[in-house]
Amino acid sequence: MPDYTDLAKTIAALTEGEDDAVALMATVACEVHHSDTRFDWTGFYRVTGPEMLKIGPYQGGHGCLQIPFSRGVCGAAARTGEVQLVADVDAFPGHIACASSTRSELVLPVRNGAGDLIAVFDIDSDQQDAFTWDDADSLIEILAGVFRAV
Repeated sequence: MPDYTDLAKTIAALTEGEDDAVALMATVACEVHHSDTRFDWTGFYRVTGPEMLKIGPYQGGHGCLQIPFSRGVCGAAARTGEVQLVADVDAFPGHIACASSTRSELVLPVRNGAGDLIAVFDIDSDQQDAFTWDDADSLIEILAGVFRAV
């Protein structure tokens, strides 16, 4: 498990003064991805239109280019505004298999300072049941700190 306190400090130092959402996403994806071996794919899907997510900065293999709010784990996070912690993606109705190696997934809504949904942050693992609510809570805090300036 990453040292989330240290990770938060590193990300805050790297993103201080930046207000470009894509630059922030690229930095967060990189730092989070390399913080833990459980993280097989780490990245953002940006809200680009009504009920539509499109791929943003990420680390790992290829991702889906677009995901409607009505489909998959990322779509569920965008549609409901709630964290999606999925221990077994094969048991998630409507899961989209962007990568066949994905076994579990953690998706967090990303909001700007005004509270608008701007993206979801998606972390996939090639291990089943790889994520905890401690992961989710720590990452929610990091994301809130980074994206409040956007």
